[in-house]
Amino acid sequence: MDHYDAERTGDKDMKLTCPWMIAGLILIAPGAQAQLLGGPVGQVVPDVLDRVGGVVERSGLERLSPARLADRLVAARASRIGALLRQHGEAVELDDRREPARRGVILLTGADAASLEALRAAGFGVESEAIEGLDLSVARLQVPQGRSLARALRDVRRIAPMAQASADNLYFPGGSANGAATGGLASSGTVGRGAAGLIDGGVARHPALTGPVEQRGFARGAPRASAHGTAVASLISGTGSVRGAAPGTALLVADVYGDDPAGGGAFAIVRALGWMAARGVPVVTVSLVGPDNPLLAGAIRLARDKGVTVVAAVGNDGPAAPPAYPASYAGVVAVTGIDGRGRLLPEAGRAAHVDFAAPGADMNAARSDGGKGAVRGTSFAAPLVAGRLLVRGSLTALRAEAETPKGKARGFGQGIICAKCRNND
Repeated sequence: MDHYDAERTGDKDMKLTCPWMIAGLILIAPGAQAQLLGGPVGQVVPDVLDRVGGVVERSGLERLSPARLADRLVAARASRIGALLRQHGEAVELDDRREPARRGVILLTGADAASLEALRAAGFGVESEAIEGLDLSVARLQVPQGRSLARALRDVRRIAPMAQASADNLYFPGGSANGAATGGLASSGTVGRGAAGLIDGGVARHPALTGPVEQRGFARGAPRASAHGTAVASLISGTGSVRGAAPGTALLVADVYGDDPAGGGAFAIVRALGWMAARGVPVVTVSLVGPDNPLLAGAIRLARDKGVTVVAAVGNDGPAAPPAYPASYAGVVAVTGIDGRGRLLPEAGRAAHVDFAAPGADMNAARSDGGKGAVRGTSFAAPLVAGRLLVRGSLTALRAEAETPKGKARGFGQGIICAKCRNND
């Protein structure tokens, strides 16, 4: 098991207490809030994701004006971040862009030996690591005690101006799944080359997951079964009660959350992506959403050079939100979600581009307790596209499969994939 533990810096100046953040908690019912947040705080807080109760409700989103919908989604996102900071300020803080990140950690690439020595002299801890499968070297800096991450990033960029510094930003699920992760891990030894890749939470044993599954942890306490990871996995390779887009396909699963309060970080995702590139995975599903991060952007470019195609969800912060990552990176297949009537989900986020749409609501997926249940979010559209891409073998062939949306609708990219993949029987 691989893990990296954040250390406290003692900085307490990064807390959000804005009234409009609290308003977000009042405006949105618990079930809907879990979805609108792009996944509840729980996916980066032990067990909370798997305790989301009840079917996710639309909460009248389609009846809201665009302006009111945007306000509600902004408030919900702020509430999620505020709650995360209040509950886990020892592990999480905001970076210089006010984005959540692992406390006291800076990721640095392109630094020469002299710059690293200068950083050590300035009080930074320096630990270097070669990322498996990507030919990428990363210096992981520990911020001096008592210094905020935002200030430390400015200091690092001044000391090492030719290097690229970023926070270890956190990424949240693009949807919520019901059920507690009560089952054990799905496992059947080692899978061969050509498996479908999944970077998410861990995957539980389930009757629908009959294909080989290999899992590895990239966070404290990982791999660990999760409701979100199990649901996404079933929509790729499920058979029987939950049929995925590529039934029976072998899965290589990277759990980047475990039980780490600062799970889902850029560094963990990069290491997971390198592992998959080294294992010859052609398609990787990332149903996670967060800010632009230079290290993650570079890793995705390197993985693409190794033949890996990343399929990512656009998230659920609404069409007025800033572009979501990694879906917005060039070369990533960005996926939005539709409901049972073929309409774009009103809460679906946006990316710099949208390639395809797929079902993301009015549908079922595997529950980690062995059954199946309703899911909602762009998280669950992405694995359907990834599965079909794996089956078809190329984006050109996948485009030929895409269905044209009704009328002159925009925002569907190149069409709808797997329109009838809903497991509602």
